[in-house]
Amino acid sequence: MTAKPSMFIHRTLLVLTLLCVGPAFAQAPVPAPPSIGASSYILLDFHSLQAVAEREPDLQVEPASITKLMTSYVAFREIANGNLSLEDTVLISERAWRTPGSRMFVEVGTRVRVDDLLRGIIIQSGNDASVAIAEHIGGSEEVFASMMNEQARALGMVNTHYVNSTGLPDPDQLTSARDSALLARALISEFPDFYGWYSEREFTYNEIRQHNRNRLLWRDPSVDGLKTGHTSSAGYCLVTSASRDGMRLISVVMGTASEEARATASQALLNYGFRFFETYQLYEAGDELRRERVWRGSEREVGLGIADDLFVTIPRGRYDALEARLELDQDLVAPLAADEPVGELVIALDDDLVARRPLVTRQAVDQAGFIGRTADGLRRWIGGLFGD
Repeated sequence: MTAKPSMFIHRTLLVLTLLCVGPAFAQAPVPAPPSIGASSYILLDFHSLQAVAEREPDLQVEPASITKLMTSYVAFREIANGNLSLEDTVLISERAWRTPGSRMFVEVGTRVRVDDLLRGIIIQSGNDASVAIAEHIGGSEEVFASMMNEQARALGMVNTHYVNSTGLPDPDQLTSARDSALLARALISEFPDFYGWYSEREFTYNEIRQHNRNRLLWRDPSVDGLKTGHTSSAGYCLVTSASRDGMRLISVVMGTASEEARATASQALLNYGFRFFETYQLYEAGDELRRERVWRGSEREVGLGIADDLFVTIPRGRYDALEARLELDQDLVAPLAADEPVGELVIALDDDLVARRPLVTRQAVDQAGFIGRTADGLRRWIGGLFGD
């Protein structure tokens, strides 16, 4: 998107007045999200990280086989770090072979390639494959669980704790809908070369063909992942991602009553998000949003911008009503370091906050010499006298 909201700059000591980028036409209000039978859920935009629908998104619940998203995430990181290869073979222990629940049907004492085990985890939800990978990477499943928790902390998954790689019930194994969405986003963004496995509908190993349990892979061509989960105590769970016309949404439903219920609920959330919302990239990291006066500096002005790309998700048809402003904490006085925070970029819609990001300097500015500093000091003093 090339058009960007106009903006002006002010200091926080002044009265705020927002500047519209275009005529704000009356719009019908966005309807409430669909009513779904889940204990908790979230619908998150991939780019903006804005939730467009949610209910109890931070409620701690059993993850069931949603756990395997982190199992594969840790494995992918080990591959990226050069500690594991898809061609490596893993010796299947008796503990892995005996793991109950859904299975890939690996045989004790055999060696299985890492890529086969990962597809067994992702497509077949194999508990035996999960334990085998965990033991191979961590030496034991307990050590691997600590690696999972380390990655959860790094991703900001504050309501998540793992004790195993499978999602088999344990009172200390917990996650939330929001945390699961953050994990799904990390998988998609960090490992695009592996993400395609989450859209595969079936996988055959040891002459046993099993189908992916995510029914939306057959029903909705925009859906390309991610993972189902079920235990009697957790209910039926589903983490789903779909992309339509450049907009990607991640839905997480936890604690539904059946396989059909979790698929129907996820589809309803995705349809709601794509129908009533749209996502725009407003600014790119490195964009110079404005040049501002620098006092006592070797340069008269410095460029201001934001450190990361800025996406916003808003109701459809409301882009022209977006408002942007730059807020400076105070006058800019040299020396200034590059990327030094000096204020905020604020995006609003109908007086409601949409996004805010730290405003940083794009370049360093050294102090001027004695004469330059003295002259600027006089200018600031005179400007202060006359309210400049």
